[in-house]
Amino acid sequence: MNALLGLLFHSIGGFASGSFYMPYNKVKGWAWESFWIVGGLFSWLIVPPLAAYLTIPGFGAIIANCSTPILILTFVMGLFWGIGGLTYGLGVRYLGMSLGNSVVLGFCAAFGAVVPSIYYTIYPTVGKVSFTDMLSTSGGQLVLLGVLVCLLGIGISGKAGMMKERELTKEQQNASVAEFDLVKGLIIAVISGILSSFFNFGIEAGKPMADVANEAWKVLNPNQGEFLYQNNVIFVVILWGGLTTNLIWTTILSLKNKSYQNFTDKTTPITRNVMFCALAGTTWFLQFFFYGMGESKLGNGASSWILHMSTIILTANMWGIYRKEWSGVAPKTKWTIATGIVVILLSVVLVGIGNSM
Repeated sequence: MNALLGLLFHSIGGFASGSFYMPYNKVKGWAWESFWIVGGLFSWLIVPPLAAYLTIPGFGAIIANCSTPILILTFVMGLFWGIGGLTYGLGVRYLGMSLGNSVVLGFCAAFGAVVPSIYYTIYPTVGKVSFTDMLSTSGGQLVLLGVLVCLLGIGISGKAGMMKERELTKEQQNASVAEFDLVKGLIIAVISGILSSFFNFGIEAGKPMADVANEAWKVLNPNQGEFLYQNNVIFVVILWGGLTTNLIWTTILSLKNKSYQNFTDKTTPITRNVMFCALAGTTWFLQFFFYGMGESKLGNGASSWILHMSTIILTANMWGIYRKEWSGVAPKTKWTIATGIVVILLSVVLVGIGNSM
C-alpha cells in the first residue's frame, strides 16, 4: 500500500511540476523576469511556510533549533538549485515544454542520483552511499549505467531539436515557441539540469529537521507509520536559497531592461497577470508538497527523485503535444524526439532499479 500511495503522490507532484509553466503563457505584456519573480514569490516565499504551518506544528522552532551547519548546507544547496531553477525557466523559454523539459529533467534525474554519493565520498557518513560504494556494487553500477543512458537520450533529443530547426522556418518555430533558440537553449538546459539536481541533495542535507518533525508526530500518533508531511519543514529552508538566487538575477534584469515598469503599466492586465503568476507559483510548489508525501511512503530519497522526474518528463511532453510544438516537422523528426524521450525514461527506470538494489 505504501508503494502505491508513493507512486500516486509522486504522479500528482510530477503532473504539477510538468504543468506549472502553462499559466505563464497566459501572462500578457510582461518581461520574463517580471512574471518569473512574481510567480517565484509564491513558489519560494509565501506558499512553503504556509504549507509547513498547516501541516507541522511548531515548524519555526524546528528550524530555529536546528544546528547551524545543517541550516547552512541546506540553504547553500538551495542556492545552487536556485540557479538551476532560474535557468530551467530560460531553457523552456528557448526550447519549449517538450524538448526543454526532456533535456533539463534528464540531466536533473541523473545527477540527482549521483551528486549526493559524490559528497559522501568526500565526507563519509554512516548509512549513506558514497560514489566509491556505487562503483563497487551492482546496484551502483546500474545507476551509473542509467546516467550514461540518460546522456544518450539527451543527445537523441538534441538531435531532434536540430532536425526541427532545419525543417521549420523561423516563423513556424516561433508559432509554438516564441523565442526558439536551439544552441542557447541546450546550453542553458544542461546547466539547469545539473544544478537543479541539488534540490535532491538539499533534502538529504535537511533530513535532521524532517526527523524532528517525524518523531514529534509519532509521539502524538503512535503506531501510525511515518509522518506524511515531515519534509515540508526542509522545503522552507531550501527555497530560501532558491529565492535568493532568483531575486538577485531578476532584479539585475529588471534594472537593466527597466522591466520593473511592468508592475505599474496599466496598459497590461496587471491583476490578471499576477493571478496567473500566483497560479503558476503555487502549482510549482505543489510538486514538492506531494514529493515529500511520496518520499515518506517510499522511504528512498534517490528512487523517489527518479520517479518524480519521470512523471514530470511525461507530463511536460504531453503539454508539448498540446501546444503543437512538433507540428509541421517530418515524421522522422517526431520519431527521433519520441525515441529520445523513451531512452531518457529508460534511464530513469535503470537508476530507480539500481537505487532499490
